[in-house]
Amino acid sequence: MDRSLIATLPPPLPAAQIIDLNRPRADLATHRTHEWNGWALDVPPGVFLPGATSRMIHQRILEDAIDVRGRRYAAMGCGLGVEAAVAALRGARTVHALDVHPASVAAAEAVYRTVVGDTAPGTEFTARVSDQFSAVPPGTVFDVVTFNPPAVSQVVSTDPDVVRNVCVGAPVTDAFFTQIAERGLLAPGGEVHLIVSNTADLRAIIGRAADLGFTAEVAHLHDWEDGVLTYLFRLTREGNA
Repeated sequence: MDRSLIATLPPPLPAAQIIDLNRPRADLATHRTHEWNGWALDVPPGVFLPGATSRMIHQRILEDAIDVRGRRYAAMGCGLGVEAAVAALRGARTVHALDVHPASVAAAEAVYRTVVGDTAPGTEFTARVSDQFSAVPPGTVFDVVTFNPPAVSQVVSTDPDVVRNVCVGAPVTDAFFTQIAERGLLAPGGEVHLIVSNTADLRAIIGRAADLGFTAEVAHLHDWEDGVLTYLFRLTREGNA
């Protein structure tokens, strides 16, 4: 991989600013509603409420900018599972909704039933409680993987649900890329779409991916005008192209 991209990435914001920008919502332990694309979806306690960065992925799958049509797709850290449902509607061959949190996996299954139902008979849907790809059967490969990881580099709460949703830090992406590489989970021509901002250590995250043979490009960059720069990276891997 040409590592010149890494040098262009900004360092993490100051710790105090990161903590201030990621103060946890007070309603995480309550039932909430998420409205998007004309859908009103129940969000159980502890399940991540999709925000603007999640919608970057949802909208791109809906519009085929992230093309899942006829492809094997994995939604890592699926949370509520909106992207899994959208992928089925766009004609993915298989959809794997993966999350370490059992309530999130159950929520993703409920959203799939509500949004997709029996309207995507050509899609095989699987939802699994899985620490990264640990529960994925050997021999499984994916053409498209998306991940909006809890990679914030500062601990913003002692609540384990907040940590799981927000601030695990770079170890979560290190494990993600390591498992894809070591298990050969990315099919030839496959691609990974990763959302991460300068509230995380961008250079370390993409550097680790480069060490494992991934090539990254910036598919989209959003400036929130509060100091936060959010990157949507598209990564491929040597030997999988």
